[in-house]
Amino acid sequence: MGIKVLGINASPRKYGNTAKLLEIALKAAKYEGADVERVDLYDYRIEPCIGCLCDDERCCRYPCVIDDDMRILLDKVLSSDALIIATPIYWYGPSGVLKNFIDRLTCLEHMIFIEGKCWAEGKVAGFIAVGNDTGAIQVIAYMMSVLNSFGIAIPPWALAYYTKSGDVLSDERALLDAANVGRTVVLTARALKSLDVKQWYVTDYRSMLPNWCSEIQQLTEKLRESEWSKRKDLVTKLLPRQHDLS
Repeated sequence: MGIKVLGINASPRKYGNTAKLLEIALKAAKYEGADVERVDLYDYRIEPCIGCLCDDERCCRYPCVIDDDMRILLDKVLSSDALIIATPIYWYGPSGVLKNFIDRLTCLEHMIFIEGKCWAEGKVAGFIAVGNDTGAIQVIAYMMSVLNSFGIAIPPWALAYYTKSGDVLSDERALLDAANVGRTVVLTARALKSLDVKQWYVTDYRSMLPNWCSEIQQLTEKLRESEWSKRKDLVTKLLPRQHDLS
């Protein structure tokens, strides 16, 4: 089953540690049988998002209304099964160009309000953060939470980071972490493809929600009645005598 992985370098240095770890991840992905492609975001003109969905939700859709190189990148994302995003750490966050890139992906996510499905849903992503400073986990957590909100799957061992000075190619642990990012995105993308799920986020539960809410309300009221007497005794001991909790 063919898998295509798009590697995204969000560093201005094509030769730096961020790019090196991304290349390790892509080599591992290729070893696992994927077709790989790398893009360097600083080679593209990516304008900031203008938040047109706040004017009218119908305005935020693919293709994005802004006429720049992001249209090329959006098509590359759509034709890929998995993304590996590598960024330097800039003040506890990703590089500015990556923030613009992620913001502009909103036109794919917002298709859920136009056609009922996010166009990025079901893809897979892995993450790399590099910088001689703290903030790696914050950067990765940001990327994970945003992309998962697009319906993009996050595999096991989907992160690698390097926060030291010197050449990352001499750090075996960081290299192994990056290689496993490449491996797991391919394995996960292949597994998800085999499931042949047409849509991950569904509204089929809408008719069931009233009954579920009623059942939960009844259950929690019973639990409150049984638990409150115990909690009331405890709180009464802690509060001054003049407080009445009945």
